Amino acid sequence: MVTVDTPVLGARDTDRRRSVRLPAGMHFANLPALTPRAEDDLPAHRRVYVERLDPTLTWQDITWLVELTDLPVVVKGVLRPDDAARAVEHGAAAVWVSNHGARNLDTVVPTAVALPAVAAEVGGRVPVLVDSGVRRGVDVLKALCLGADAVFVGRPYLWGLAAAGREGALAALHMLDTELRMAMGLCGARDLSALGPDLIWR
Repeated sequence: MVTVDTPVLGARDTDRRRSVRLPAGMHFANLPALTPRAEDDLPAHRRVYVERLDPTLTWQDITWLVELTDLPVVVKGVLRPDDAARAVEHGAAAVWVSNHGARNLDTVVPTAVALPAVAAEVGGRVPVLVDSGVRRGVDVLKALCLGADAVFVGRPYLWGLAAAGREGALAALHMLDTELRMAMGLCGARDLSALGPDLIWR
C-alpha cells in the first residue's frame, strides 16, 4: 500500500484542537514513535507522520516498487481519474479512492463525488477501493453503486474498539453488515451484482 497524496502534512485543525497527550509515564504501546520526547513539544499526530512523508515520490517510484516485489501494489489516495489511469499504467494492482477522512486538506472533494469518474477511468482493469466517510451500511451500498469493488472503514471500528474492545469492534462490523443487507433489501437488490448507479438519485 502506497499513499501517494500526502507529500506534506496538512493543517489538521481538528487534530491540533484535540491535541491528544498522554499522562506522564504512559505511552502508546503500538506506536512507540508517539511517546512524548523531552526535546520537542510536537502533537502526537505530527510526530508519527512527519518523519514518514516523502515529497519526492513520483510515478516512477510506483513502477520501481512493482518491479521490486511479487506482492500486489495498491495506490491509495487517488481522487482524480487521470491519476487513477497513471496508477494503472505504472503497475498498480488496485486503486484506492481516499481523502483520509477529509482530515489532511480542508474542503477536499468527498470520495463519493470522486469515485464514479475514477471507476469509469479504471474501467475494470484493476479493483477500485474506497474509504472516507463510511459510517453506515447504506454508505457501503452507495459506494458499491458508484463503482467501488470494495469499501473500507476506519472510525467505526475504532469507536467500537474504544467502547468495548474486541467485542465492540465486532459489533461495529455486524452493524455495518446488517445495515447493508437492510439497505439492499429496501432497494430491491438480491445480491451485490444488482447494485449500480441506477439506484442513486442525484
